[in-house]
Formats: sequence, C-alpha cells, structure tokens
Amino acid sequence: MSRTADIDLAFARAVTVGAVVRSLADEGWSLQEPLGISYVVNNDDLFDWQSTSPDQAAEVLSLVDSPANVHHDVGVCIYHSTAETGGQLLLHAGRSRCSFIPTIERRSLCGAPALTDMAWYLNTLVPPLLALGLVSYEARDLAG
Repeated sequence: MSRTADIDLAFARAVTVGAVVRSLADEGWSLQEPLGISYVVNNDDLFDWQSTSPDQAAEVLSLVDSPANVHHDVGVCIYHSTAETGGQLLLHAGRSRCSFIPTIERRSLCGAPALTDMAWYLNTLVPPLLALGLVSYEARDLAG
C-alpha cells in the first residue's frame, strides 16, 4: 500500500521560491539535502528534476524565480538537517499557491509508522510563512 502525503499552502499574494526558502531557514530548512540541491522547472509537464552541487544555490533560485518561468510550476527540495527529513516544495504557476510533499525520510507518527507526522511538518512550515502572507493550508495523508 502506498501513501500520499502533502500540504497545500495558499498566500494572499505571489511569493518567490527565494523568499519562501529564506523564511524557512530560520526554522532549520535549507536547499542543501543529501543529494546536493534538487530543483525543477516544469515547462514541459514532465517534472524532470535536476540535481546540482550546493554551491549553485544562488543560480538555482535565480532560475526558478526567473520571470520567464512564472507561468510554470517550479520546485526545489528543502531539507531539515537537524530532523533529517525534507521534501519537495512546489510553487504553482502564479506563485500564490505551493505544495510541500515529504519525500526525504518522511517523519511518521510514533505508534503509527504508516501515518505521516503532519503536525511536525505544519509546526515547522506554517509559522515562518505567515510573514509572507500565508492565509490557509490543507494537509492530507491518504492511503492509496
């Protein structure tokens, strides 16, 4: 049985990947994950993720935040090194909505390992994003 877990976030106005990443840095999140830095510009509906070295962070943010890509979904992987977990942060076209999918060492609930510890993710993602105009979120953990 597979699981699908994600958190959809809605903002009052458009945000940039760079602004989101900077806000989350105070909570311990970073672009650097075990594989380096992973990102995607979905300009062909294939979601072809790319990886690069950590010293390319500025270039990756420049690419995903480029005005040329505002009408495409873009994403980066974010990682919390202290908690050893992370996932994909996808910003949708228009940039007022994004999704977080825990794909790197997903945290599970104590006593219910099949379920995602959504409370932990919400507590580390939501508070720092309020300053960027976060107005709502929806969290799901579904058996598939």
